[in-house]
Amino acid sequence: MAPRNKSPNMVWVVKSKQPAKTTTEPANEKKTSSLLSDSSLLSDSISKLQLSSKDHTSSPDWSNLPEELLHIISSKLQDRFDFIHARSVCRPWRSIFPYPSSPLRTTYSLPSFHKFPHRGRGGDVCTLERFPVFLFRLQSASPPQFFVGGVGPDKSEDHVVNIADCQIIPLGYMCRMVGYDPDSLATSYRAAAILPLNEDTGEFVVLIGYAHHILALRSTEMIWRRVELCSRADCSDIVTFRGKFYAVFINGDVFAIDPYILETTPLRPPNIPGCGRQNYLVPYGDDEGLYLVERIIVRNGVLSFTKMVCRVSVLDVEAGEWVVVSDLGDRVLLIGKPGNSSGNGSCSAKELPEGCGVSGGSMLFINEIFDETFPYKYGVDSGNPGDDLNVWRCSRETRVTILNKSPMVALRIERAEP
Repeated sequence: MAPRNKSPNMVWVVKSKQPAKTTTEPANEKKTSSLLSDSSLLSDSISKLQLSSKDHTSSPDWSNLPEELLHIISSKLQDRFDFIHARSVCRPWRSIFPYPSSPLRTTYSLPSFHKFPHRGRGGDVCTLERFPVFLFRLQSASPPQFFVGGVGPDKSEDHVVNIADCQIIPLGYMCRMVGYDPDSLATSYRAAAILPLNEDTGEFVVLIGYAHHILALRSTEMIWRRVELCSRADCSDIVTFRGKFYAVFINGDVFAIDPYILETTPLRPPNIPGCGRQNYLVPYGDDEGLYLVERIIVRNGVLSFTKMVCRVSVLDVEAGEWVVVSDLGDRVLLIGKPGNSSGNGSCSAKELPEGCGVSGGSMLFINEIFDETFPYKYGVDSGNPGDDLNVWRCSRETRVTILNKSPMVALRIERAEP
């Protein structure tokens, strides 16, 4: 594939009350499967489900489906995500649908980047792991409990979360370097991401944040090289979106990086006078949108995470602009790195039942220093007449307790006491 043309520098556009939209056409809807259309078992099975669900307060009892029909469904499943979902429906389904034989995690053995630019010994290697991340909602828990994390290849999730009692929502893929903690001061490694260049040949490019550098490795060369014309600050995270890398730095810089020619485009939002900020990049869906969340820190003030405000923008790819938004629609942004990974997650609140504590148009910081936090929403009245309402602020109607951070993030969400 030929190198892409250089895109213009991004500019900042403020559009108040602008809904979170992207200019791209919506993804093609998946065709409805016809695997059940010719099955003689279908009508009887549906009748049983209708009888079991006449009481609208309860869900259909999917365990009533005959085993023959389950075997037909199992033979048609190809995606490993589908097997994980199927195993979580009920215990009879768990015994019919086998655990995916191929690993959910993909590993890459790469030359070591330790002490770059000095090359290590010929046998020095590091391992990059790319894995899917899920939001698990424990259906029997009251108050509601959630888990955020990956699924291991050795059925390890069965020992952490009983997925037979969970609703499972995919949050996309994340990456991590095995044995490296991006939050540790003992290492200069901070983030990693991978993009495929050619599915037929398996060619790919890896980017990592290391010390004050962004390092790139092509699978055809297997040599780490420094990406030029990038920020001089430490990288805090790297994500992928529509075939490009996006890196965010601790000083607020944001850069888009072309994986073919490693050309960089600065996307830094304007400074906020008298304030610092922590920036987070959050992809949504299957390359449907890329959000920039700025957590604003007032300098020379008392640091209080619960009193911080945020500014949120979405990348308009066609116009080449960051657009400030006040509405996320039904989207929920989950900000935090589970399991020493890179990237943040997101999902649609439409996939969650009402009353579960998570609602659309909100953000959750799931890996805070303290064990208690609150969802962020737009236009929350803090009770102080001098506070600006045109920002994202903690909504104290709901309290989020962080029960655990490793190997999975565990959350309890409940109504806050007045």
